[in-house]
Amino acid sequence: MDAQTAPAPAAGKTMLPRWEFIALAAALMSLNALAVDIMLPGLQQIGAALGENDENNRQLVITAYLGGLALAQLFFGPISDRFGRRMPLLVGLGIYVLAGAACVFVPSFEAMLVLRFVQGLGAASTRVIAISVVRDSFGGRAMAEVMSLVFMVFMVIPVLAPSIGQIIMLVWDWPEIFAAMSVIGFAVAVWTYARLPETLREEHRRPFRLSTIIEGFRIVLTTRVSVGYSAALAIIFGALFGFINSAQQIYVDIYDRGASFPLYFALVAGTMALMSFVNSRLVGRFGMRRLAHSALIGFMLTNGVAFVISLLGPMPFWLFISIYMFAMAQFALIGSNFNALAMEPLGHVAGTASSILGFAQTAFGAALGAIVGQAFDGTIVPLAAGYFFFALFALIMVLIAERGVLFRPQNEPPRG
Repeated sequence: MDAQTAPAPAAGKTMLPRWEFIALAAALMSLNALAVDIMLPGLQQIGAALGENDENNRQLVITAYLGGLALAQLFFGPISDRFGRRMPLLVGLGIYVLAGAACVFVPSFEAMLVLRFVQGLGAASTRVIAISVVRDSFGGRAMAEVMSLVFMVFMVIPVLAPSIGQIIMLVWDWPEIFAAMSVIGFAVAVWTYARLPETLREEHRRPFRLSTIIEGFRIVLTTRVSVGYSAALAIIFGALFGFINSAQQIYVDIYDRGASFPLYFALVAGTMALMSFVNSRLVGRFGMRRLAHSALIGFMLTNGVAFVISLLGPMPFWLFISIYMFAMAQFALIGSNFNALAMEPLGHVAGTASSILGFAQTAFGAALGAIVGQAFDGTIVPLAAGYFFFALFALIMVLIAERGVLFRPQNEPPRG
């Protein structure tokens, strides 16, 4: 196979250059980050314009989207395993674009939440199917390399999106944020339609029968290692979503950094992107477990220190940003490796597994993040407490998954 070209798809369509394949997969996955991060600078203005006076409730614009994203993943996996990748993906992209466009004209806060939920339903196709397309086209080390590059590009969006939202707010108003979101989504949909061939071979399609789906669910939910790591990752995602929900209020209300909010948000996201690259270089040498377990313990200790400091009084901004940049660097090592460890035993039901684990991580992570966001009280205590206790509970889940043994060599199976 040419090193610069993706493998020929089953449908016999034109092969994509490797760089374009990676860029398109990353663009599909990035639509989710865009739908959350681009609106952070305007979150309070959106709530105020639509009559929602409770600043904490305005965070529900994010939570509603994540709820739709979580739920629909359960359906797009089995559907794409039966009907192929292109058709379900294009339908999902259409829903994403139309719901985003409708948000421009939304009459009330309640209607906004409904439309955001619907937008999340459509966006679920991009998360599940983008990963499936990579899996269809590459295997082994080549797949791991491509996924690392996809995630590197994907992490650029959390760095840039708040700045894009801030520029839009300076020049226009919050409805234009949703207009921009839809225009970008439409461009990705056209790119997908024009260039992405069908990647699922006919002989690899699974019947879309209730018995087949239930059997796939049973296999996933009875695999202890997968359930344990997925639960741990969902809990850690709760910390991330708690930060996203509270970020605008923390930077603006506590530290009066409204004008520079996108810059500091980009610093944190940029740290995660850098550590994702570092992880891709270290994981072959040290193994997923050693890196991820070390990072989780460090994450817990870092946030334990932050929690204690927050209880003593207001935390200086320089200390706050330093602690959370360090914490999110460790998060990058946790997230990518935990996801790989959860999927490792489930190659024979990978599509269904991706749907179930993606649903669990998004749904439970969003719910936990909403709890942290709703607890905002003008201090960083709720955020620091959430980070520390979530890390502690995640460590318990990992210990259950590994039968109490951490830092095992990569190829050594769990005891028992």
